[in-house]
Amino acid sequence: MGFFVTTLIFIVTGIIASFCARICCNKGPSANLLHLTLVITATVCCWMMWAIVYLAQMNPLIVPILSEGE
Repeated sequence: MGFFVTTLIFIVTGIIASFCARICCNKGPSANLLHLTLVITATVCCWMMWAIVYLAQMNPLIVPILSEGE
């Protein structure tokens, strides 16, 4: 899958998780804001980790060195 398709999957997952947190943990406006902030932060952090690993594979810093016999 491409970069943009997986990014859209993370966005949809974050939206669904936000709705689930809003429905399941409805305890007041400040608690809802806290849960929403935690869900969004977790989604962005997971996306950033995936994006860094994905993009690091496109241009690796360490180049394999072949020996003379190979």
